[in-house]
Amino acid sequence: MIKQFKSKSNNFKAISAMIVAVFCVTLMSVQAKLIGIEYHPAQITFVRAIIVLIFLTPLIYKLGGLKFLKTKKPTLHFFRGIAGLIGNIMFFSAYQRLPVADVTVISQAVPIFACILAIIFLKEIIGWRRWIAIFIGFLGVIIAINPSGEIVIASIYALIGTIMWSTTIIFLRLLGTTESPVKTVFYFMLVSAITTSFFQPFLWIAPSFEVILLFIGLGASAFLTQILMTYALQKAPASIVSPFNYTGIVWAIIFDYIIWNSSPVLTTIIGGLIITVAGVYIFKREALTKTIN
Repeated sequence: MIKQFKSKSNNFKAISAMIVAVFCVTLMSVQAKLIGIEYHPAQITFVRAIIVLIFLTPLIYKLGGLKFLKTKKPTLHFFRGIAGLIGNIMFFSAYQRLPVADVTVISQAVPIFACILAIIFLKEIIGWRRWIAIFIGFLGVIIAINPSGEIVIASIYALIGTIMWSTTIIFLRLLGTTESPVKTVFYFMLVSAITTSFFQPFLWIAPSFEVILLFIGLGASAFLTQILMTYALQKAPASIVSPFNYTGIVWAIIFDYIIWNSSPVLTTIIGGLIITVAGVYIFKREALTKTIN
């Protein structure tokens, strides 16, 4: 009885942490949009990485410093970092040009693409039920990005960002068996900071005081997102907490309406609902398959 109560308590804590984490990542997206289109996404990505590294430093020191950062998988960390870097730049480019809700809806297709990539690179076996869910999810993506036959280039940025995010999940599966989440985040941010630093002399714009505050808020939101998601996944199985990632659509709609007085069009809502249903089914089906195996 006590064990069952503890499990329910952990699930509640994990779900709460995931909901707050999703709020933080939506807030980060809003701040990227507020920073303005005149700032290159590579500059935003660079500053974000530096701020997160600053926040991570005391935590890493507490965990053992340089000894903690030792890794036997530097290549995986590097390619995970590059995939995440490209994804961030694509997402920031999309957020600068589209309503936050539109980009958020497209990004919810991550489990759909992750399923396909797992088949290709991890040789996972996908049953016919999940194939149907993947197909339905793709229909949702098509409705969300191209309902009129005129594809907005920013939607393509969001789609590429989603594919890159899905790619990072594959790398995280390969890293997760031996690498600490904190270490993984550190190397991701390190790769992002070093790679984007080469471009700063050509695109850097000195930020105003207001933009500096937004940069700090963006970095803090990114840091909190990583910590809270890590906590959520440690306290409960991914099949329980991951579906709450879709609360991001609600947060995005609220922010769009309050700040920009913008509401999603019907096709975005329909596409989002289809993607959400397909994604949740994939999560639940994966959990059931693991239980059976």
